[in-house]
Amino acid sequence: MIKEHYSSNTLWEPIVGYSRAIRVGPIIKVSGTTATDSDGNVVAVGDPYKQTIQIIRNIQTALKGVGAELKDVIRTRIYVTNIDHWEEVGRAHGEFFGDIRPATSMIEVSRLIHPDMLVEIEAEAHLSEEKE
Repeated sequence: MIKEHYSSNTLWEPIVGYSRAIRVGPIIKVSGTTATDSDGNVVAVGDPYKQTIQIIRNIQTALKGVGAELKDVIRTRIYVTNIDHWEEVGRAHGEFFGDIRPATSMIEVSRLIHPDMLVEIEAEAHLSEEKE
């Protein structure tokens, strides 16, 4: 089975040694994704809602890079540095996934790789047989 990698070219990928997304057959895993722009700069500093929107757009780009879409997502894991932001983060997640309804978790962590990052999301997708 062919393994396909997608890179978003952030500075962390080559340092840590990972891909933004990887596809093996119908299964796609998207690494923990943060609110960065195409230059790797953190966006929407201090705003967990807007960071979540950016993150999901970044996930969407990674999925497209390996032939998938948000509708193929079956699981997300949301990491927040302050669980009190759950409503803002959840609202943004729901705007994209409200009809898709993947399994999900939201977990508070002490910090992320950059102090301005408030949210990080992982995603898993599965392609239907006709998309394989």
